[in-house]
Amino acid sequence: MTIRSIAITLFLLFCTSIHAQTATTTANDESGKVIAAGTVPDEASRAAILGKLRDVYGTSAVVDRLEIGGVVPPPNWSEHMAKILNANLKQVRKGQLQVNGTQITLKGNVANEAQRQQVISDMATALNPTYTIDNGLVVASAAPAQTLLDSTLSNRVVEFESGSATLTPAGNAILDEMFAAIKQIGNSKIQIIGHTDSSGSRQANIALSLARANSVRAYLVSKGIPAGILSTVGAGPDRPLAANDTSEGRSKNRRIEFHLVN
Repeated sequence: MTIRSIAITLFLLFCTSIHAQTATTTANDESGKVIAAGTVPDEASRAAILGKLRDVYGTSAVVDRLEIGGVVPPPNWSEHMAKILNANLKQVRKGQLQVNGTQITLKGNVANEAQRQQVISDMATALNPTYTIDNGLVVASAAPAQTLLDSTLSNRVVEFESGSATLTPAGNAILDEMFAAIKQIGNSKIQIIGHTDSSGSRQANIALSLARANSVRAYLVSKGIPAGILSTVGAGPDRPLAANDTSEGRSKNRRIEFHLVN
């Protein structure tokens, strides 16, 4: 038997199909359902996942398509899944939660930017540092334009000189691509959010994150983006994507994000 890493897909709210080839036969029956599909290591894991989903969404809303066997889970995998399958997921519409080993991807629509940040931050806090989270959530009303910004940034980090708000040449190159994307979406207002890891004092990190967001804004304005459509926020260490226990996690948390403002 081939041993594979754990792989689960949970199609959250308002999913019409699990695979393209079954869309026409399942759309009527599964609209508004939570479909759990993929492979889990044993019956206990399957029961635990389904139990958590039924607690959150109700028994009648959960469709079980989980298979058992042929996978090796990471340590304490079931416990970590129990932590992230919680009521926060009910804020996500038209969503997918995909788990492949220690890689987690959450996609879908949320009502506002605060929800987008909080859902991912709470998930990262619940997991250990070996897990990574790809944040594919978008604010529903801004979904197409936000998707363009996210796909352009493509989970890359806008780099600065160490401990400063001075952009590196690599950081400038990414911002040149972001400039082109912003031009495509017209005069929609965009918030530039600076983030840091938790090293050092919180107050210093908030100041640094704001200074970096302001540097990004100044660069984009110098390229021709109207200053009036760009605002900045310094979130410091308060919205982590990953745990700060490892250098890899801290690297993911030191970032710039671009979000459309409703």
